[in-house]
Amino acid sequence: MRKSLQVWLPLLLISLATGVASAQSFRVQCPTSTITHPNAANNNSEANYTGPTTFTLGPNGYMVPSGSVNGAIKCQQVSGGDGYATMANGTQTFMFSFGPLSGLTDIAAGLPGTDFPSDFNYTYQQYQKDHGITVPLLPGDPATTDLASDSGTAYSGGSPGIFTYNGAVGQVPDIPNIDTIYDIVEGTSATTNPGGVVHTYSPTTVTVILNTTSPFHLNDQIVVSGTGTGYDNTTANPYWTVSAVNIPNIFFPANYAFQFVAAASGLAEITESGTAAVASLATVDGHVDPRQIMDIGVMNGNIPAPLVAFDEDDEMFLTLTNVGMIMRPDLFEQHTIHFHGYPNASSFYDGVPDASVAINIGGSFTYYYLAPDAGTYFWHCHITPPEHLQMGMVGQLYVRPRQNRLTAGTSLYTALQQQNGLGTTVDLRTACKPSVDILCSATMPAASNTVTQGNDKLGNPQKYTYNDGDASTAYDVEYALQIHGFDPNFHFVGMTFNPEAFVDMKDKFFLLNGRSYPDTATPGPMATQSSDGRVHYSQPLPSIINIPQGGKALLRIADLDVSEYQTLASLGVPMKMVGFNAKLLRDQSGNNLEFYTNSITLGGGESLDVVLDASDAACGGVVGCSTTMWPVGSVFYLYTPNLDHLSNDQENFGGLMTEVHICTPPTSGTANGTGPQTCSF
Repeated sequence: MRKSLQVWLPLLLISLATGVASAQSFRVQCPTSTITHPNAANNNSEANYTGPTTFTLGPNGYMVPSGSVNGAIKCQQVSGGDGYATMANGTQTFMFSFGPLSGLTDIAAGLPGTDFPSDFNYTYQQYQKDHGITVPLLPGDPATTDLASDSGTAYSGGSPGIFTYNGAVGQVPDIPNIDTIYDIVEGTSATTNPGGVVHTYSPTTVTVILNTTSPFHLNDQIVVSGTGTGYDNTTANPYWTVSAVNIPNIFFPANYAFQFVAAASGLAEITESGTAAVASLATVDGHVDPRQIMDIGVMNGNIPAPLVAFDEDDEMFLTLTNVGMIMRPDLFEQHTIHFHGYPNASSFYDGVPDASVAINIGGSFTYYYLAPDAGTYFWHCHITPPEHLQMGMVGQLYVRPRQNRLTAGTSLYTALQQQNGLGTTVDLRTACKPSVDILCSATMPAASNTVTQGNDKLGNPQKYTYNDGDASTAYDVEYALQIHGFDPNFHFVGMTFNPEAFVDMKDKFFLLNGRSYPDTATPGPMATQSSDGRVHYSQPLPSIINIPQGGKALLRIADLDVSEYQTLASLGVPMKMVGFNAKLLRDQSGNNLEFYTNSITLGGGESLDVVLDASDAACGGVVGCSTTMWPVGSVFYLYTPNLDHLSNDQENFGGLMTEVHICTPPTSGTANGTGPQTCSF
């Protein structure tokens, strides 16, 4: 059986490629495996920590894991552009800012937008298929919708909606190769190719002959497209697999043809329609549709920038896509990402322009990070930092400790000994031995202890701020709080094409997670009508702190103010300071230097880890002190005692203040409790 399909130009069918096939500069990157994390199947969840990863010299001359592989791969995509924010007094402020281009549902719920490869590489086309969405739609934009039609989200305080997409915006399946089919041969007849070689075909073997040299390889998965119903597996089978290459044929040289094995012989042929083509199976490889990037990324700037969080031992791939600033088309602003205070392995990814790279408008760049010691950091743009930080290009970042991943009953002290090489194994990257390294950031406790991994107040595995070895940094819930300040005049000038007066910069709006009181204490952000005619929710992170009765709340506080020192005080709930600038407060002899206080002060570029402690431990042995001092339903305040910072450029309105709620502890093993004071964590 033979039918000649002599066509000259293939037509790229919609069924084969849903995105733009031509080259463009927008890309994303989220590998499913790496040298450090070679098994793709293990990289979509955090494995329990049972001991340091061991390495051996691989066949290619570099070290590869030989034992347990800790950590996973995490990915995130953000945009660099502009946007608006609305202060608690209703004043609208223009920003240069970062916005979410992945983790959209998580960002809308106030969570980190950092995801595993299985979530990040989940294309929106596949999401629509899986959810039965027949009308082509772009992903929802947290900056421009409260998803009310999806039964509510964290923006409106409602239940989670049906929209649960966290994949990378714009990522579409890419087809590496596509070629015109010249002829298809199936059957048992013997044929002679131009070189005189006789070739015999089996009944189910199909030979595909192209107009040019075949780009396909053995075991490639391919899609055959035309108007037939046999070999056209877009309607019959998911794909065919190349079973042989360099096949002799009667038309062209052998390297023009390849074979696959059909499900049965005598399949209907593709008709001579001029559209017969064969393509490699569509794969996700970072190829994007720039239209989706621009539709979602323009004017979707957030304050703070999208939250980034991952775990020790993770490999992190963070893509920055520069979509440009629609309100300042005269500016060809480059942007970078700088992880402040973060020990990068290479300056290439540091984000300082003279030591690394900067991303132009219309381009993307993927930063690579190997998680350092646990702690609270932050990230910002490093192009003209005083301007871009003041304009809002700042965000929160924290790294969770290995100690969180210990199995129940494991000794915290023994686990830390293993990490530091004081036992039989050692983690080569983060080992800390004060006798040989005075700069190590986490030492063993001064005395051994019998504390083991257990559960927190929520019935989940206990969480820690650092690898402490004694549970001194344990907490039940955590909140990232970013302190920031805006100079409204500077922002207005930044929007109106005038040169900013840096010497006159003076903050008037004082913000927690982009909001001022009372907006800090409401779940949903204020709406802002932007110049594109749409309502933007550019401040998705509330600052309400919910503590289960008798529990502890970790506050990861970073001051990203350009011109002011900031002070926060706690009325009624003691503050225990456990970390400073991503370092555990412990001396070289292992003595804990943590302390209780009622206020903390930070300068711009500093971070603190503070535990709001409503447990009996906070009483410090004081007679009559117990958790009854913090009854369910009580409300306390976290605020600044600097009175001029309790305002939004006017008297008695807004500023650095939020509410702390004491809630009913949830029943064991559940995410939430019951009753009117139920906390949502």
